[in-house]
Amino acid sequence: MNAHMSPDEFRRHGHQVIDWIADYHERLESFPVLSQASPGNVRASLPADPPERGEGFESVLADLDRVIMPGITHWQHPSFFAFFPANASGPAILGDLLASGLGVQGMLWATSPAATELETHMLDWLATLLGLDPRFRSDSAGGGVIQHSASDAALVALVAALHRVSGGATETAGTAAGRFTVYTSEQTHSSVEKACRVAGVGSAALRKLRIDPATQAADAGHLADLLAADVAAGYTPALVVASVGATGTGALDPVGTLADLAHEHGAWLHVDAAWAGVAAVCDELRWINAGVEKADSYCTNPHKWLLTNFDCNAFWVADRAALIGALSILPEYLRNEATESGEVFDYRDWQVPLGRRFRALKLWTVLRWYGARGLRDHIRGHVALAQEFAGWVAADGRFELLAPHPLALVTFALRAGDAATRSALHAVNASGDAYLTHTLVNGRLAIRMAIGSVLTERRHVEAAWHAIQAQA
Repeated sequence: MNAHMSPDEFRRHGHQVIDWIADYHERLESFPVLSQASPGNVRASLPADPPERGEGFESVLADLDRVIMPGITHWQHPSFFAFFPANASGPAILGDLLASGLGVQGMLWATSPAATELETHMLDWLATLLGLDPRFRSDSAGGGVIQHSASDAALVALVAALHRVSGGATETAGTAAGRFTVYTSEQTHSSVEKACRVAGVGSAALRKLRIDPATQAADAGHLADLLAADVAAGYTPALVVASVGATGTGALDPVGTLADLAHEHGAWLHVDAAWAGVAAVCDELRWINAGVEKADSYCTNPHKWLLTNFDCNAFWVADRAALIGALSILPEYLRNEATESGEVFDYRDWQVPLGRRFRALKLWTVLRWYGARGLRDHIRGHVALAQEFAGWVAADGRFELLAPHPLALVTFALRAGDAATRSALHAVNASGDAYLTHTLVNGRLAIRMAIGSVLTERRHVEAAWHAIQAQA
């Protein structure tokens, strides 16, 4: 039986792991972007039963190449243009390693003060970098916290909204305390509907707003009509979710107008800026924050486009009282002097789970390594590439741009129709040279070109475009 790994063994194998990761990043371009595995391939390469005796770590690394790598879609590949980026930079990987080495469970301030206070400070730093309203800072009535993802942010925003609109009744009576409704655009991520299911109000409570065909943004007039009709029918509007950079097309909702309508009926306004929000580190792109100062909560994902590996969703509230009121349960075994003093944040009260990782450490390493200037250069480079790509699409008469593209997502299609667009997309993805995904824009099949990988250069974007052209 293998004993616990000694510090010397850990040091030796740790060096091997770091070398493997560094080598992987160096050879990323040699892999097909999209995994070529068929269902069941990976499991067929694994033993049916777990080992009776421990094995050497060398055999684990050998099987990493033999078993795991064929089943990997390479999200860090410079020709990965699918979904949205999932940045994993060197400083973030090392920060995550440090967090794993410390093994902190930061549910309470008392369980590791540094984990809580660094997180609070990093969310304040990030609020400054993004130019967010001072209401979201920890020295106000609000504050920030790291959630797993924007899906978690949507759920806790809904739970806080239900707490506030019911006067706290939902904590005891559940959703039976009222007939609640939730509103969001047709373009908004599916996480809002899932939040409705998890929170207990159900999918039937969700109202999907029409969109403007030209901008793909939510129709504020439709929200006004739905709110009035629901109130007249005896429903209680609880939450309105506005998107800044919707998943399908990158659409930007009229946040300020939606917020005014939500607040007129006592509803909570949450802004989902999961992908696009981090672009506000650039002064010239800070216009995407228009109306955010009226929001009750706001989230964006450093783990998408700000060089911080998954998972790291930055979530802020303008008034933390409703969030804590909805989620705080204090059993005797968690009581401690610091919590009782009311002078500290216990982030277990800001999320659904009790336990939490030291995720602020990787955000800290990223912000310190790159600095504000490095973050801006990262975003600006991708936005410039996307604008150049959009120019190539517009100049080729076989293709058509289908939605605005002010950031780093370009949505386009072949004029020949959906079948031609689908065929071109499948052929490019099957080649392994690039990976793109699709959406629907006004009922038409469209290709999404999402530029954001840490390693992406102009030559990768140009190569992808030539591959697409070759299939037209």
